Amino acid sequence: MNTLTSGGDLLLTLLLHVGAAASICAWLARSATFRKVLFTELRDSDQKLKLMLFVTPPLVFGVILRIVGHPYRAADLMLEGSFLLGLLGGRVVGPLGGSIISLPAFFNHEWLSMPVAATAGLVGGLIRQAVPNTEDLWKMGPFTFMSTPRWLVRLFRKKKASWEMLPLGALVVLELARQALGHATKPQWLFYLDAGKSWGMTLVLLSTVVAVAVPMKIWNNTRIEMNLEQHQQLLLKARMDALTAQINPHFLFNTLNTVSSLIRYDPDMARGVVIKLSNILRRLLRKHETFVPLQEELDFIDDYPDIEVARFGRDNLLIHKQIDEHTLDAFVPSMLLQPIVENALKHGLAAKLGAGELTIGTSTQEGRLVISIEDNGVGISKERMSQVYEDGIGISNVHERLRVLYGADFKMDISSREGEGTRIRIEIPELIPTTSEHAVTLPRSNS
Repeated sequence: MNTLTSGGDLLLTLLLHVGAAASICAWLARSATFRKVLFTELRDSDQKLKLMLFVTPPLVFGVILRIVGHPYRAADLMLEGSFLLGLLGGRVVGPLGGSIISLPAFFNHEWLSMPVAATAGLVGGLIRQAVPNTEDLWKMGPFTFMSTPRWLVRLFRKKKASWEMLPLGALVVLELARQALGHATKPQWLFYLDAGKSWGMTLVLLSTVVAVAVPMKIWNNTRIEMNLEQHQQLLLKARMDALTAQINPHFLFNTLNTVSSLIRYDPDMARGVVIKLSNILRRLLRKHETFVPLQEELDFIDDYPDIEVARFGRDNLLIHKQIDEHTLDAFVPSMLLQPIVENALKHGLAAKLGAGELTIGTSTQEGRLVISIEDNGVGISKERMSQVYEDGIGISNVHERLRVLYGADFKMDISSREGEGTRIRIEIPELIPTTSEHAVTLPRSNS
């Protein structure tokens, strides 16, 4: 027992008590592993063990501090920590974690500390099991107790329970039981803050509730941030899938038109085009990654120009590659080059009289990957240049995908002169795998 004789001493101790709880939970929230445990609502045995391994050491240290010196009595969060473990981990984690937290006090001959801590953990675990939706527990906050009148009205008039009030009531009962048990037994058998007067007891009960509500509020904010980040990644993937889906039917339609025209006067060439088309479709069906190595992207577009060469004739279409070997392992968005190459062949070179040339080049500049695709076709008029990112599926699709993936950290410049040709230059961060062949981290979008 620790008797607090003055009001100032009581208030300072209780403020430090709540501050210790907030400091510990904020420190734990810095760990990525602990955040993952918090984010997972249905935890397996390994995650429950991690929860105990993270939470119990600082709470044990707090009990030791209280035992070592009288000024550190505010660091003892045995009751609150045990209840919190049960609330998060369940009816097994709560009593077990509470027993571990109480070990220093038990060895200090505080014989009732372990039963009280285990009981608090069990009560927290039973509440977790009783609540229909465990997400309701995260609604608990430092000022939830102020909603007590509204909760009573909902309970008696609408017969509807507010489950976040259940932990608050349980904490009040547990603290009152600890006070009563401490008064009824020898003082050295159980630690509790003896506030003496009734107003002091109210403050003790409030500090007990807030010492649990503050960690729940801080950790819930962490969970919300992680949930938003996950939803952003899911939204990003959905948008990428939708944009990619626009390209494939467009490309397939154009290729089938080429095949249909070849069948009439050159069946053998049509057969070759069909084989190359099957190679392309096989890759499309097999690959679903957002990013692929540049080498794979270049291999992918090889079959498409071959199809167009078959259409225009080898004398009418020449394709040049100026590829820096150091760029072949860099990761680029899947289906990045094919729409641009298709657009150059269809709109730039198809209407050109005489031999057409297409040049694909890659290089690195100050840690960034530069890709250029240039043709000597008919070019783009000034009127069309103002709408080049909006007209057509190919260019607008590529620009939108780059914006979704890289935010503002990319450049896509189009320069063109009528009758001379068009040059498209793309500059993106150079992503190089470090662990496995296809291990690459999605860049954060600033959009």
